[in-house]
Amino acid sequence: MSIAEKIVHELITQKLTISTAESCTGGLIGASITDISGASAVYNMGFITYSNDAKAELLGVDANIIKKYGAVSWQTAEQMANGARLHAKSDISVAVTGIAGPKSDDTNKPVGLVFIGLCCEKGCFVVENHFGEDKTREKIRNLTKEKALELVYECVTDYDLFIKSNKFAN
Repeated sequence: MSIAEKIVHELITQKLTISTAESCTGGLIGASITDISGASAVYNMGFITYSNDAKAELLGVDANIIKKYGAVSWQTAEQMANGARLHAKSDISVAVTGIAGPKSDDTNKPVGLVFIGLCCEKGCFVVENHFGEDKTREKIRNLTKEKALELVYECVTDYDLFIKSNKFAN
């Protein structure tokens, strides 16, 4: 059983819903979930917010946060996840923003830097990831998708372990 299948099963069992907000993955997380039969019972909505304007307009990310910290920051990831959860009225949301490469953006943040935000009724959490500058764009995007799905699965199956096993950015 794939991790996406496990997530859909857990969400159905627990009667929870999920939403996604994706930048660098461009919809890979939402696609992984919706590939699973029965996902319509738990997947409320997905946002692909590649531009800063889309992050602000669709998710309510504060433009000043993006200006001060950048689109690739824990602050932006947190606001993306929170905005997705609120706008989709879901129980859980996951958001990703990062630099997939092959080159960095004008902020000089390294290729492979990705922030994954997750919001649930217990709060919002962001995990900083460094997937490596030597990886291809496709590899970074897929590693991001897999890590995001792992975090969601940990959160819905064992919240205490989720908290203990992750170092949160802030």
